[in-house]
Amino acid sequence: MQRLWITGYRNYELNTFGDKDPKIKLIKLLIEKRLIDLLENDQLDWLITGANLGIEQWACEVAISLREKYPLHVSIIIPYEEFANRWNEANQNKFLTLKSQVDFFAATSNQAYQSPVQLRNYQNFMLLHTDGAMMIYDPETPGKPKFDYTAIKNFQEENEYPLELIDFYDLQDFAEEYQSDHDESNFIN
Repeated sequence: MQRLWITGYRNYELNTFGDKDPKIKLIKLLIEKRLIDLLENDQLDWLITGANLGIEQWACEVAISLREKYPLHVSIIIPYEEFANRWNEANQNKFLTLKSQVDFFAATSNQAYQSPVQLRNYQNFMLLHTDGAMMIYDPETPGKPKFDYTAIKNFQEENEYPLELIDFYDLQDFAEEYQSDHDESNFIN
């Protein structure tokens, strides 16, 4: 796998409000761990994601920081022009900052939002231009990512396309492991 599509829940679906939420730190650490594993095994050249608030932007931030140490390229692909125009000013500024930091940015439609067809075209583009996906998503707790999950599962019926699914149990296990590691290091010091 050289080109990885990362997607998942939006920030509000994970009940994270504000950049200082401790859940965001743990999610970013988990993403970083998974990306480093791929990078150190020469299995990742490009991280390709959308720009939705939540998993996609956090993954992008993590990947951008990893470029200091690893030869990783980062791309944001959006499904239509004016993607972030309805967001508040702070979120629009975060979007513009990320857009300025990535290696490649494009929209799969050169028009503003008109119909769900643009979103399906975006999914098809992502499936055809990546070698696999990582999703932070739990099928038992559907949300906006269910559409990407369904598209990936349908694509897998006729194509070899690996999907790493990180669900709430995985997040909980990672949180407990992280807490245990940090409790032990505090005890030793």
